[in-house]
Order: sequence, then C-alpha cells, then structure tokens
Amino acid sequence: MAYKIDASECTVCGGCEAECPNSAIRMKGDAYAINPDKCTECGGKFDEPQCVAVCPTDSISKA
Repeated sequence: MAYKIDASECTVCGGCEAECPNSAIRMKGDAYAINPDKCTECGGKFDEPQCVAVCPTDSISKA
C-alpha cells in the first residue's frame, strides 16, 4: 500500500520529492502527491520510507 500526502498539512518544502528513490513524488497543482503505482514504501532499500523520515510536518501517512 502506498503512502499519501495530506495537502492541508504539507508545507511544500520539497524534501520528500528529493529523497524518494522511486521518483514517485511530484507536484500536482499546488501540492505534492505520491504516485501509488511507483511507491514501494522504500521496501528493500531503507528501514523506513524516506519521505516520512524527512517530512517536517508529519503530513505523509499510509493511504
């Protein structure tokens, strides 16, 4: 299951997009969004999803 970004809490800092090893995060309108087809939750690469690790507002959670 992919992660999602709560646009109302996101500060649009860009940290998650830069850290995503799968290029699953992109701007959509005026907020970031995670493409569920590309999101692997960083499985096999990291102990925790990198987007979650760098998000300063905790606006990323399981979909």
